Amino acid sequence: MKLRWGICSAGNISNNFVSALSSLPSEDHEVVAIAARSKEKANKFAEKHQIAVAYEGYEALARDTNVDIVYIGSINQTHLPLCQLFLNHGKNVLCEKPLGLNKREVQEIIDLAKEKDVFFMEGLWTRFFPAIVKLQELLAANHIGQIKMVSGTFGLPMVQERVHLKEYGGGGLLDIGVYLYQMTLLVFGTPPLSSSTKGFLTDSGVDETTVTTMLFPNKAMASLTCSISQFLDNDMEIRGTQGCIKIKNPFWCPTQLEVTTKKGTTNVLDFPLPKTKATFLFENIVGFQYEAEAVRQCLIKGLKECHVVSHDESLLVAELLQNARHDVGYLLEADMQKGPMTCQ
Repeated sequence: MKLRWGICSAGNISNNFVSALSSLPSEDHEVVAIAARSKEKANKFAEKHQIAVAYEGYEALARDTNVDIVYIGSINQTHLPLCQLFLNHGKNVLCEKPLGLNKREVQEIIDLAKEKDVFFMEGLWTRFFPAIVKLQELLAANHIGQIKMVSGTFGLPMVQERVHLKEYGGGGLLDIGVYLYQMTLLVFGTPPLSSSTKGFLTDSGVDETTVTTMLFPNKAMASLTCSISQFLDNDMEIRGTQGCIKIKNPFWCPTQLEVTTKKGTTNVLDFPLPKTKATFLFENIVGFQYEAEAVRQCLIKGLKECHVVSHDESLLVAELLQNARHDVGYLLEADMQKGPMTCQ
């Protein structure tokens, strides 16, 4: 089955996603349409990636019967209305993280996807990297014993306007902290007993640097540091009663695991990414292809949800991120709204 993709927005992430798709067999994946806010941007994107159809605005993409699934790569605050637009037209959707600005938005999106009986997934691409698949195998085999501690950091000096403004759903937690949270939940496989966050805000009122502490059953815990003002180690360590596994930098798109046993023996496991002639703006972006192919396999099987990134987990991540923002005094207008939002 060839999966015919429509791309919503012509920004950097969409460019990277389409470049990654180009490294997959053309008989399996094809980008058939691009939609952007302006015709100029859509045409430029289409020319660069050799896409046949370019739309100004998103309504035409939603109506395009030649599109099997829409990838939404727009900025955070647009995810809810755009998901609603495409889902209401019966389109399958893969939406970039964070799925919504808070738990209410995520719940609205998931409820609508179920109502329309279409496939829907949040784009947590990390879950599909071979290194993370291997990590899950090691944890399932009890390779390092009972997990007692997860520690992770994700910090980069980020100057993009969207990251620093509330109206764009900015801040470190929603932009990069989501990776720390979803990986912690993957490791423990259960919601935390408690989660609390301390930190500082930028002058514009979004979170700048935060530390989140989560407590889990069996006296286990996680310590997660996120910052948009400084470089951090950007790796994750998983410590158990019989050893330790480090997901090496960049942990959100990893190619190496460092496994240390209780006896002190350390092995580095390498997971090289596929070779490609495509060019990318960020590290290891070709790894988007793992997520894209997983989506295709779900659609071949007639699934409406991917067990690797379940709807329930997207809801839990959204709730944890929302609570963390509130802990440090970062509230959004979306947090005050109670009724449904719609795309105009």
